[in-house]
Amino acid sequence: MSRVNLRERLANGPAVLAPGVYDALTALIAEQAGFDALYLSGGAVAYTQLGRSDVGLTTATETADVLARITDRVQVPVIVDGDTGYGNALNTQRTVRTFERAGAAMIQLEDQTFPKRCGHLDNKTLVSTQEMCGKLRAALDARHSTDTLILARTDAVAVEGLDAALARADAYLACGVDALFIEAVVSGDDMDRVCGKYATRIPLLANMVEGGKTPVGSVEELSARGYRIVIYPGGTARFVSHQLQRYFASLKNHGTTQPLWGEMNDFNALNGLIGTPELLELGRSYEK
Repeated sequence: MSRVNLRERLANGPAVLAPGVYDALTALIAEQAGFDALYLSGGAVAYTQLGRSDVGLTTATETADVLARITDRVQVPVIVDGDTGYGNALNTQRTVRTFERAGAAMIQLEDQTFPKRCGHLDNKTLVSTQEMCGKLRAALDARHSTDTLILARTDAVAVEGLDAALARADAYLACGVDALFIEAVVSGDDMDRVCGKYATRIPLLANMVEGGKTPVGSVEELSARGYRIVIYPGGTARFVSHQLQRYFASLKNHGTTQPLWGEMNDFNALNGLIGTPELLELGRSYEK
């Protein structure tokens, strides 16, 4: 599925369900499961590359490196979190060019100050609407292809309220962005208000965070409301971290992995998953 088809997919059919991934292996497994798109969040990069919280500690280069390894391995489009653009409008342009070269199908930019924090943490702060519009126009100018989509996110709900968030979304829409993301809405009624205002005009993204501020619904429910993209950005890291706690506790307790063999891919199964036989055969074809 190419980036052109991502734009077309957003215009037609039910909402795109994009699971969070954080490296080439998780992306490959998600692709094999049949998803139409993947989502790489700044939070997932912070969790897995730094073992740290999503509070603006990662750099654009670190995220681009992870993104490039993912897009080298899978064919499905990847939506990538560009945080605040990592600075002003000129920094945002460099971020967009870097992420586009790394294979991004859609780049998300938000209106928090830098350093930012996870959209479901408290005490966020925002740049002015004027500054954010400048960043968005800069981002649109920087991309080499209009098939690289720009997604504008506002975090104003938690800071200024829903009315202010909608006013910001109006301004961002007027800049010409390809999709909107109104973060951390707190009720189904607020979701309906957002969708009632924008769903027929531009693709909307719904962010599902287990334990976060927004009610978690299924892709079918959210598609019926009017959302076109549904992401579970941190679910993969939350699930894997919980399972690894069990794995390491069991190994420490038993001194062997044997009690968990029924829940693991063995050596051959993992090699089959990642395509080792096919890769070795490809190598042999160049020896002839």
